[in-house]
Amino acid sequence: MPVSPPGKLLLAAAVLLGAALAQAAQPADHPSAVTSPPLRTVAAHGPLAVHLPAAKPGAKKPQVTRKNQRTAAPSANWNLQAGGKVLYLTFDDGPQPVYTPKVLAVLAKHHARATFFVLGREAAAHPALVETTRRAGHRIGNHTWDHPMLTKLSPVRLRQEISTGVKSKCFRPPFRDTNAHVAAVAGEYHQHQVLWDVDTRDWEKPGVSRIERALIRGARPGAIFLMHDGGGNRAQTVAALDQALTKLSAQGYAFRSLPC
Repeated sequence: MPVSPPGKLLLAAAVLLGAALAQAAQPADHPSAVTSPPLRTVAAHGPLAVHLPAAKPGAKKPQVTRKNQRTAAPSANWNLQAGGKVLYLTFDDGPQPVYTPKVLAVLAKHHARATFFVLGREAAAHPALVETTRRAGHRIGNHTWDHPMLTKLSPVRLRQEISTGVKSKCFRPPFRDTNAHVAAVAGEYHQHQVLWDVDTRDWEKPGVSRIERALIRGARPGAIFLMHDGGGNRAQTVAALDQALTKLSAQGYAFRSLPC
């Protein structure tokens, strides 16, 4: 049998080795050998958990419903005066150095008490005016720090807006922009959400007569009225309030503050 020369054997070995190395360099068909795409970044956490204040022994767990999110519904301990002809006047967005004192003067003239839902930033700028309001027998409620749309905020911003507002038992969300989560966070700070029954729409500056008409037509025992002493020129509100309280007093109505 003929024997190949040593040179040819070496050449054949080199060809076989090169073919083996080329095959090893080809991508494998098995999925596990394919490079995976980068993983999508996921947020570190979802919305913050909400912890409601512990209920008293034997107390029923409060139920959050669409109805009690959208009505002011004073609780049972908000007793009405004899005859039930009591109205709750509320003023938002103050204190304001020009118009809050004018509103206070009208209320004093008619022996009326009211509730002022103040902004934290305005209360910080005019603390003496907040104290003047309290000394006159009115109540102060929390209207957040900076008047944002609360349902549009991050969980952290939502808590900041509520917690940095004035200390109160009552809380009112700006623009009536609320949901179960907003109400629950307010509850964590022991603040009862208070909305309103009658919007006088004084914020539109529709004229003194239209604001007065809204007050007169909306009057019914226990009704909560929305007005403003801050956020702009409130001369129409002051004039309409004076005229309406004269007529409502003649009808036997009294005006009380909410238990804030």
